[in-house]
Amino acid sequence: MYTVPDQTGRHIVVTGANSGTGKEATARLAAAGARVTMAVRSLDKGEAARAELLTRVPGADLRLRRIDLADLASVRTFAEGMLADGEQIDTLVNNAGVMIPPARIETVDGYELQFQSNFLGPFLLTNLLLPRLLQSTAPRVATMSSGAADIGSIHFGDLQFRGRYSAVRAYAQSKLADLLMTLRLAELSEANGWGLLSTAAHPGYTRTNLQTAGRNLGREKQLQPASRTLLPSQGVEQGAEPLLFAAADPAAVQGAYYGPSTMALVGPTHRARLPRSARGRDLPASLWAVAAELTGLTDGETTGTGTQTTFGSAAASK
Repeated sequence: MYTVPDQTGRHIVVTGANSGTGKEATARLAAAGARVTMAVRSLDKGEAARAELLTRVPGADLRLRRIDLADLASVRTFAEGMLADGEQIDTLVNNAGVMIPPARIETVDGYELQFQSNFLGPFLLTNLLLPRLLQSTAPRVATMSSGAADIGSIHFGDLQFRGRYSAVRAYAQSKLADLLMTLRLAELSEANGWGLLSTAAHPGYTRTNLQTAGRNLGREKQLQPASRTLLPSQGVEQGAEPLLFAAADPAAVQGAYYGPSTMALVGPTHRARLPRSARGRDLPASLWAVAAELTGLTDGETTGTGTQTTFGSAAASK
């Protein structure tokens, strides 16, 4: 099992921390000495997870806050609360997401659920917390992607799949978008000398509730988890390790992507190959600009470094 390096003195925000890879990452980051803010959609489920984690890691410093990535107002409320507290934030782990709902679902903001929950919400959260992150001596943002990004493409003509909806294609697009966000944030950090490390990870085929939770959205009769599969799979202890490496290991590299080493499905963490669709030179900046407009980032929302570098579409498209 991968040993998380000492995180004493670091404050780490983990989205989706009440289940799956998020809960496992929270436990192991806390065990390594980090103070962890568990950012969850359901406070009841979050409190139950926190209680369970405290039995596993006695004395862990775990804070609980509500965020709904499918509601941009909720993301802003969460970020405003974090910033108002005045605490340092050293690492943001964008882990939460939804996978393959059977029918197209539109959020309160009018966007396709997977595109907003998996990408637009984390994009806005990252930007809003960035000023505080950049005050850390070693800031990081680690974002969970998926092997599905390999078959993804960015449908600029219909990002919200209002035409012909495909749950798989919409999911793949959202996870490719996470990779592009990671790459663009890495570019911005290098260009501006921020010292922020931007990384991504994918869990391979990890057995969590993600596979059934999304597929059950909108269903009256709930599907049960598949009991058998021909593909190799792994438990959450192993599946969370690429994300933990991306979030905490001193050997992690700027803009790198980490995943399981065996068939990209299971096994120890290694540096994963970026999908061909993520290698377009201008694609990360183009998507960043569109996301800035869709999430309503303003010219007043700056890096907090003392310069007026903004994350609005004008700056992103340069």
